[in-house]
Amino acid sequence: MKVEEHSKRQQQVGQWKVNIVSYRLGDQYYCTVDNVEPGATLARAQGLTRDEAEKKALGKAEGMLAKTLVMALVSRRRTKGTADR
Repeated sequence: MKVEEHSKRQQQVGQWKVNIVSYRLGDQYYCTVDNVEPGATLARAQGLTRDEAEKKALGKAEGMLAKTLVMALVSRRRTKGTADR
């Protein structure tokens, strides 16, 4: 099989800039979402259409990034609470 309809773009998800790479292989579309810095893969998905694969992968990535943001805030709160004692 040959990769067809390859696409790469950047998009903002919350505070984070991500790369979205999608392509068709046979009957399926595949999508990978990674954070631009440092380039770690956040999510992968597949679907019958490019839109379906991208929506699934972006949904997973948004969930992961939302948790990361919450953890950063929790860390700051703990540090601030410790300093107040």
